[in-house]
Amino acid sequence: MPDGAMPNGSQLGRGTTGVVLTLANVITFGRLCAVPLAVWLVLEEQFAEAFFLFVAAGLSDAVDGWLARRNGGGNSVGALLDPVADKALLVTMYVTLAAVKVLPDWLAILVVFRDTVIVGGIVVLALTGQTVMIRPLYISKVNTALQIVLVAVALLSFGFGLAAPVAMDALVWLVAATTLASGAAYVWITARRR
Repeated sequence: MPDGAMPNGSQLGRGTTGVVLTLANVITFGRLCAVPLAVWLVLEEQFAEAFFLFVAAGLSDAVDGWLARRNGGGNSVGALLDPVADKALLVTMYVTLAAVKVLPDWLAILVVFRDTVIVGGIVVLALTGQTVMIRPLYISKVNTALQIVLVAVALLSFGFGLAAPVAMDALVWLVAATTLASGAAYVWITARRR
């Protein structure tokens, strides 16, 4: 959830406008609704179609971000919905690609575990009445970028029969290393502040 979400340390639940139904939020909700279709396409081994849907989701993320910034920085609904849509798509892609043996099971478990620890930590801190500040770390942004690239390369490779085992293996290990590093960094920073 913190990856690329609510930059500049915005507080959870705080936004600049009270309007719920904005074009940016509609686009973000559409991206969230695309998650079941993306899962189905991968399970049916329609990797080319899943690739194009994944690219469209990425483009929609850029568009809704641009719209939110253009219209005064978005709102609290968009600030919560956007990272949920992003994480839902990314995490389900890892789990589903692992289920069809495109990505290693252990990598999907690692990605899910890292996000569970971070989100769980945020929830626990919020429930104990502590201020929850979400500031994406540089290593976390790198990790998210690598996770996206790996999913795109996997879908592209399997969808169009492009064999790239060396690139896939390198990306798998880079994603694993940055996932561990970013998860550890969040835990370390949070522990030091308490």
